[in-house]
Amino acid sequence: MRFYIADCHFYHEALNTKMDKRGFASAEQMNEYMIQRWNEKVRNCDETVILGDFSFGDAMQTNSLLKQLNGKKYLIEGNHDRYLKYRRFDKNLFEWIEPYKEIHDNGRKVILSHYPIMCYNGQYRLNENGEPKTYMLYGHVHDTRDELLIDRFIRITKQTSFLDFEGKEKTIQCCMINCFCVFSDYAPLTLDEWIENDQMRRKYLSEEFPA
Repeated sequence: MRFYIADCHFYHEALNTKMDKRGFASAEQMNEYMIQRWNEKVRNCDETVILGDFSFGDAMQTNSLLKQLNGKKYLIEGNHDRYLKYRRFDKNLFEWIEPYKEIHDNGRKVILSHYPIMCYNGQYRLNENGEPKTYMLYGHVHDTRDELLIDRFIRITKQTSFLDFEGKEKTIQCCMINCFCVFSDYAPLTLDEWIENDQMRRKYLSEEFPA
């Protein structure tokens, strides 16, 4: 099983009172809860792709943290993954570390980037049933005004029609999913689970913040 998650920010004390306002009493309490949620979901035979900003801790703290989390871990670099610069960090604790990657998940292409990509590779491609063949998974923006702007872009894009090569009118697919850990109560989710989570959340946004 393959899972995805973004912006865990282990050890980032400030996120309990600022920006995310996660509400934990301390970074230690936040870390313990996120480790628990991860290991409840992920087995040792599973894989988890982390879409950046995994840990705000130092090299040794992050080494210890990775050893406590089940499964194989893969990292898309985020702007806060500073532990990667230090020699004492064991990069072998990740299967790979990349700034950007394209993979396949059950017949679908998945674009992996810490930063949202509005015009991503494969955005227009559909399968024989007219379903999207490509999903763009991102992080970085958490649940901020930037995410609201991205949501507005997604809605505008999905309402935009074009003529395909056969002259048929179609609407643009825009399958961008913010895998922000808070949206899943800190548990890594499969692609299908993130698709469902994203659809429910964006439906709420469209009602709360109409275009």
